[in-house]
Amino acid sequence: MSTYYQPRKYPASDFASMQPDAEALPVVVVGAGPVGMAVALGLAQRGIPVTILEAADQVSFGSRAICISRHSLEAAARLGFGAELEKIVLPWVGGRSFYRDQQVLHFRMPQREFDVRPPMINVSQSEYEQIVVDTIEQNPLITLHWQASIAGILRDDDQVTLEVDTAFGKRHLRAAWVVAADGGRSRMRELAGLRLEGTNYEGRYVIADIHWESELPAERMVWFDPPSNPGSTIIMHKQPKNIWRIDYQLDPSEDAEIETREDAIRARITKHLDWLQNDLPWTLEWHGFYCARALALREFTHDRILFAGDAAHLVPIFGVRGLNSGMEDAETLAWQLAAVVHGNADRALLQAYSIERHDAWEQNVANAGKSTLIMSPGTHGYRTTRDAVLALAVNRPEFGELINPRQSSATHARLSPLTWPVAEGLTGVLPGDPVEDRRVRVAAVGGSTESSLNAVRGNGFAVVGFGLDAAGSAALSAAAADLAAALAPESVRAVVVGADSSGADEVTVLDAPDLAEALGAIGGEAFVIRPDGLLLCRVPVGDLSGVAAALRAGTAPEGPAVPARPAQILTEDEQRRENVWLGLSDALDQVDPSDREGFLVRLALQLGSQAGHREFEEAIAAATDTSPVSTRELAPQA
Repeated sequence: MSTYYQPRKYPASDFASMQPDAEALPVVVVGAGPVGMAVALGLAQRGIPVTILEAADQVSFGSRAICISRHSLEAAARLGFGAELEKIVLPWVGGRSFYRDQQVLHFRMPQREFDVRPPMINVSQSEYEQIVVDTIEQNPLITLHWQASIAGILRDDDQVTLEVDTAFGKRHLRAAWVVAADGGRSRMRELAGLRLEGTNYEGRYVIADIHWESELPAERMVWFDPPSNPGSTIIMHKQPKNIWRIDYQLDPSEDAEIETREDAIRARITKHLDWLQNDLPWTLEWHGFYCARALALREFTHDRILFAGDAAHLVPIFGVRGLNSGMEDAETLAWQLAAVVHGNADRALLQAYSIERHDAWEQNVANAGKSTLIMSPGTHGYRTTRDAVLALAVNRPEFGELINPRQSSATHARLSPLTWPVAEGLTGVLPGDPVEDRRVRVAAVGGSTESSLNAVRGNGFAVVGFGLDAAGSAALSAAAADLAAALAPESVRAVVVGADSSGADEVTVLDAPDLAEALGAIGGEAFVIRPDGLLLCRVPVGDLSGVAAALRAGTAPEGPAVPARPAQILTEDEQRRENVWLGLSDALDQVDPSDREGFLVRLALQLGSQAGHREFEEAIAAATDTSPVSTRELAPQA
């Protein structure tokens, strides 16, 4: 019996058009996907009524995005639906890649003793969205209208008028702010006359969900050129309730219209499962089609219309950054827009949102783009080097790192106009960096209790002091109270670590002796953590008085810029191999096709003349080893 999730249907919403003299709605969110609903929850937490317009009559059907990162789980907890979500998910920590039928990579994401949540979980987007809808229905500040699609927009200096098609006729709403979170085919983007810019990759993938009661492990499994589908790439992910996602690449010569028919999909999946020696029945539950894209708007803030999620940017699926980056958009936009709506910040703060999240898109593309060049190489040069890397990785595991999927992790905001400067040479977590959630103990009379850093700091700002004396703790408490008054109703919590808190009011004391070292904090410092989990600044306690003014202006104080942060931290050897792969791929694409063999021979002669005789012979032996690969078990391996 299939366990595939079937979302409930909602009746069309009927609501009246607004009268011309009625006050504009504070915020209208267009799109009840994960991002739009997260923005609504974040705004409602800050006391702002929100109206959501959704064109469909249900949450999305099908698994779509299935991989939710640790950082997104933290966001879900802050937004109030994390506990329900975590009841139904399937955690996983790594994956394997195979060339034909030989394992060439086994990667594991960080899972440490202090981590509160797994690095990644799988759950269908449909079930994820339903949990958020159920949460929204319990919130009196959020109104969700189903079967209400945008037909037109009219923009003024102080509001946006929305023409809405409903089952009961056209309706008109006016909003002070509109959040466009209506997906990759955004109607709001179209009506605003905006276009995404960037790269469309050539790779085409069929995606399918099947019900299959297999005992294969819950990990990301990828086969390049598998015997079941020679020349193709196949990805498999296990989901809860014995649902499996299977993605496979189409050859450029194959007709997508034919290959996306159910009979063709069933035949392709059957071949792969038969090769895996499957003797269990399975059913095809859902299927779709995907092309890799790395596209974005130049600006995400357009007067009073603010774009988020896929409406603002698209990233390739490899590394699962779509929904996860959208959740970061939502948390950042919610607290910044709330500050503007409440009159606690200038509109310049929303320009910071655009700058931050566009830079985050670039970070995601830098990693996802490399993964895409492996998963879907679009040129002769990249296809040639990808195949060579896979062949080498069979016996040279160091080359397997080049096919690491670079799974999604929290992006930083070091380039944000909000990010404060730091003294030269400062190490540890720097302004703009994400602050990881960690298990901590909260000190109290009679003993300490277990908690986590995120639970302690709540869903607003936190001012965390390290190694303070009684006077320093009192000063930190007073600064936190002043910041709370300036940002009301945004919550601001005062926390001290390894400090004397006597004389300080409303301060949480952490019994966490390793926290200062983990963050790189110095005694006497205060860390200001933003609601979205990023570090705003780290300053002496006496300098906290300037935080509210900087947020109001949307600009940090002047000073030395925070050092650039690499998109991915690589060892020297890993960086060298990556540079060779990218450089050789580009060179092969630039050389005349008739001279490719000659180019490679000339390159080998030059590089070989710089190596010792033994090293060169070993390199030749490795490059000429074309021995057939042997079958391996797919059960978890050490």
